[in-house]
Amino acid sequence: MSQTIEPVATTHHIGEKIAQFRKMRGLTQAQLAETIGISRLLLSDYERGKVRVYADILARIATALTISPAKLLYDSGELPPDATPSLRLIKRLQKIERLPLAQQKALLKNIDMFLKAANAPEN
Repeated sequence: MSQTIEPVATTHHIGEKIAQFRKMRGLTQAQLAETIGISRLLLSDYERGKVRVYADILARIATALTISPAKLLYDSGELPPDATPSLRLIKRLQKIERLPLAQQKALLKNIDMFLKAANAPEN
């Protein structure tokens, strides 16, 4: 019998998980924020679910906390069996991380729009 792994549904739950793992690592908000290059106030807003955490920031947070991003997105902290990223995808993500921030944001915006369109119900 396979277990269904449900993604965390809300920004609030993702924020709670960020706070949980940050505290487990013994980091203050200021320390984590400095590590990932954002303000402490913005990190606080993420943790309280006040603002949406974009993919690039989520990846930086997960890296700083030495966890998989899936641990922030899934209740069980486990990836679904078919969701393990391929080496090709990981290499592409690493290349994206090396782009200037403005280019990263533009690229991620295009990816988000493409994925939204791909998941839109057909009429």
